[in-house]
Formats: sequence, C-alpha cells, structure tokens
Amino acid sequence: MLSSTRRSPTDGAAVWLWPGRALYAGPSLRLGPHSGAVACLAVGVDAPFTVQPAAGGGARARTALIAPRVRHRLTAYGDRMVFLYLDPGSADDRACRTRFRGGEETVLTGHRHEEDLLGGAAELSSRTPLPRVASWVARATGHAGTRHAEPRIMAATRRLLDADRPLPAAPLAAELGLSQSRFLRLFRDGTGTSYRRFRLWAQMHRAARALAAGHNLTRAAAEGHFASPSHLSTAFHAMFGLTPSALLSQDLTIICLDPTPRALT
Repeated sequence: MLSSTRRSPTDGAAVWLWPGRALYAGPSLRLGPHSGAVACLAVGVDAPFTVQPAAGGGARARTALIAPRVRHRLTAYGDRMVFLYLDPGSADDRACRTRFRGGEETVLTGHRHEEDLLGGAAELSSRTPLPRVASWVARATGHAGTRHAEPRIMAATRRLLDADRPLPAAPLAAELGLSQSRFLRLFRDGTGTSYRRFRLWAQMHRAARALAAGHNLTRAAAEGHFASPSHLSTAFHAMFGLTPSALLSQDLTIICLDPTPRALT
C-alpha cells in the first residue's frame, strides 16, 4: 500500500518512507550544519561532496555513511544527491557499515560497490518502479530488512514509529518489562542514538506521512506531535540542515510505503 503527493508534473525531488528507512533523491540542497537522529548514507550522484564534522577534520567523497548525532556540514559540488536514512542499530545499519573501505567511525567513506551505487542513484526519481528502488537500497546496505539484533529495541522503535500520540520512555519501558534507566541504556547501546532523538525521528515520519496525504505544514506539525509549525521547522532544520518549506519547494513527491518490508523485497 502506498500513497504519494506530487507538487509538480516534472521530476524534482522524491522521498520514500519505510518504517525503518527514508530515501531522498533529488537536487543538491544548500544544507546548513545539522545533526541527524539516524545514520545517513550520502551519495553524490554526479560529483563529490565534502562532510565537515563540527569536531574537526573532514572528508571528500562520492559515498559516505554519517553516524547519528554527528553535527556536520555537507557541501555538494554536483547537481543531485541521494540520502538514505537508516534505522540505527538495525540490520540495515550494521550491514551498511561493513561495506565501506575508509574514513573514521563517525564518517565512513568509499562504499565497496560505489560505481554500482552511483549508476543506480542516477536513475532514482519519483517515476522509478518500486522494486528497482528497493533493489538499490538492498545493494547500498547489503541487507534486505530492518530487523534489530535486540528484539526489544525492534519492538520499541516500531512502537515509536506507529504511535498516534507522544510516547514517553517510562510507559514503553514498562511494556517491555524494563526499568526506565535500563531501557534508556539498552536503547542507546542498541541504536547509537538516544531515545529522545529517535522519538523526534518518528515524529518526522508522522509529519511526512501527513504531507504525503496532501495536508499542509500546520496539519503535518499536529500529526507529528509538534507544538506548532515553527517547532516542526526548527526541529527539521536542526536534523536535516534546511526547513520543510525549502524541501517542499523542490517539486517534491513523497511516497509512503507499506510498513511490511516484504512488500518491497
């Protein structure tokens, strides 16, 4: 089952949403410094890009995997980029990390199948058949699913992504038979990000699904449990380096995919 909203009949930018993944393909964006809640595989479709962490250093690459919670600036030198966001701690995330040849723990560079990925990334658009999109993601990660090594973490992330209201850590920990402190440690150890940051990622998913259904930013903010559209805009900018309005201006198509990964693999 999928739903989509098209802002223009031309192929501009496209976003695909799965419960444990998100994929952007489209024009290079003028991104400010930001810190993602989940791991991000960046692909410079037609030219390299640089990743400059706030802590210092930097890397020039065509493919890079940026760890969660790493504040950085990404500068693209080509016309198009692809960003694949992976549920931290998932099999996707763990497998993808093994496919890089260089870099450091926070920013890995040089995917082992870089040329293949670049060729496939150049073909990604809102018109790309879904099996081909899923095939590209599988090649990028080296894995076809999003299952976590720790079943309780998988249950927690799914609950957050499916929640129809804000979900504090305490009741979710109780559902899993854990103390709140033990649950928060387990969550951070299993995902590499905090519960608060992943909950914000889940809220972004809900807001994006509302936009895909044709709602405006005010309704999307409410659906994502944000206090206001400005709250959504501020949080979005901090996580992705641009505002939702700037992204929506890129002739954007949002495609929400069935929550069951088997539908695409």
